[in-house]
Amino acid sequence: MPLRSLIKFACALALGPLLVATAHAQTALDDVMARMLLVVAIPTASAPYGYVGTNLALQGLDIDMANLIGARLGVKVELVAVTSASRIPYLQTKKADLVISTLGKNPKREKVIDFTISYSPFFQAIFGSKTLLVKTPTDLAGKTVGVARGAMEDQEVGNIAPAGVDIKRFEDMNGTVSAYAAGQVQLMGVGASVAGNFMAKNPQVSTEFKLLLKDSPNYIGVAKGEDSAASAQARLAGAGEPDHHRDAGSRPCCCATRSRRRSTQSWSARCRASSSRSRSRA
Repeated sequence: MPLRSLIKFACALALGPLLVATAHAQTALDDVMARMLLVVAIPTASAPYGYVGTNLALQGLDIDMANLIGARLGVKVELVAVTSASRIPYLQTKKADLVISTLGKNPKREKVIDFTISYSPFFQAIFGSKTLLVKTPTDLAGKTVGVARGAMEDQEVGNIAPAGVDIKRFEDMNGTVSAYAAGQVQLMGVGASVAGNFMAKNPQVSTEFKLLLKDSPNYIGVAKGEDSAASAQARLAGAGEPDHHRDAGSRPCCCATRSRRRSTQSWSARCRASSSRSRSRA
């Protein structure tokens, strides 16, 4: 598919649920176009997806995606910083039109918001010191694990944690990583890119991949509509579009910054390679 068509398609999917008619005179998209402003909830402490650069400006893949959609609509974009715990409430209380903030999809979230395209690969895992023996969830017993409150890692660690695990919750990924670096927790449940950035900057800490929590590509989140996101996407996409463009899984569907995508994928590959080595040793 040509790049221009792919961008149009991705933006159509991202805004699909906003196009669904409601009982009110105006749809959400009408509101966006009337004020010529798209409000997008984004992360600010989750490189390479959203972070404050050395020039103090927000940057990252999620920021680029938000700006791309705004450009395609011809409206200004207002970026609103959110934490993992506040992303969904911002949609529910109409403080944001879209959430583009390393948002994974699961059945619990699908009950309260809608999801559109998956736009970048992502997986969560547990990382810790190479000197710490952790090969199965059972090995977590008696250990402290840091997670960001309300994040997918928080849920997934809770799902696999045996009795005796001390799960410590922090406000965001930066707080989680800082706690791990300071020795406040023995392990951290974070995204692969977050761990990769930490390991690159702190080789002296000697951190490695321990356990895979979940393969969870990033999705764009929108407020719950009267119709499902899937049906809206199907109408917009048309019969001629192959299914893998509608739900791209872990493969990026549309990426505004190829260099960041390659960086994310390289960290994923590195962590998976470490996982394979660990399993072969076991």
